[in-house]
Amino acid sequence: MRKIILAVVLSLSATISFAQINSGSKPSVQLVRNATLIIEYNGKKILVDPMLSPKGAIESWAGIQTNPTVDLKMPVNDVIKGVDLVMVTHTHDDHFDKAASKILNKSIELINQPADKGFFEKEGFVNATVLQDNKLWNGINIHRIEAEHGSGEVLKQMGRTSGFVLKAKNQPTIYIVGDAIWTDDIKKNIKKFKPDYIIVNSGGALIKGYENTPIIMNEEQTMTLIGESGKAKVIAVHMDALDHCRTTRRSLKLKAAEFNFGIDKLLIPEDGEVIKLSL
Repeated sequence: MRKIILAVVLSLSATISFAQINSGSKPSVQLVRNATLIIEYNGKKILVDPMLSPKGAIESWAGIQTNPTVDLKMPVNDVIKGVDLVMVTHTHDDHFDKAASKILNKSIELINQPADKGFFEKEGFVNATVLQDNKLWNGINIHRIEAEHGSGEVLKQMGRTSGFVLKAKNQPTIYIVGDAIWTDDIKKNIKKFKPDYIIVNSGGALIKGYENTPIIMNEEQTMTLIGESGKAKVIAVHMDALDHCRTTRRSLKLKAAEFNFGIDKLLIPEDGEVIKLSL
């Protein structure tokens, strides 16, 4: 009997020990491709904006080539394995595609904006939660932030988009801006949340007929954001994967050099690259 009790105690001890190690694991951001991210945070694996289609499976948006323009650098199974939560800023194909809807388990926990409630109901995700403002999830405060996916007539066409802020004890605060142009509201959000890291979609995307109106930040707007970023490091993504994105990693690096922004302030990860985060 004592042996049985001892075995149970040791088993529980090992489980608690593993949980403590897991919850204490270092936070990181991995760029999968485009705006698809794997965020290890407070011991949880969070998948953001999964676009999981193979190269060329989606229509062209600029008449140049089909999307995405590059293959995934890692197997899809590695992307989705062990995911605790999916966060979707909006449901354009480059942020949540048909492949993601098909591949992801329909019972997975998912957070989405109010505008996409009907979409996820139709797709059969039974644990999709509409986030109006903020919620506490496994020790993580998740705040939803409204974003502006363009301006003027373009904004009307692009529809509602969101960003998210992640905050937790002993974890760096992360502001995921989402598909957005630079606005005073983003400046206010930075001052309000005081993020340690800002993840910005810097692809400078354009749509046909409105070639002078970016729908996400380009080189110039990203520089403006960096200038207003306070203590935060900026991680720029959403480049070199879609045919309607005009800003590239190379052009963004060149622009940053003009402003004397180095890697201490701006990080531009390659597909598959992991960035370790610190407080």
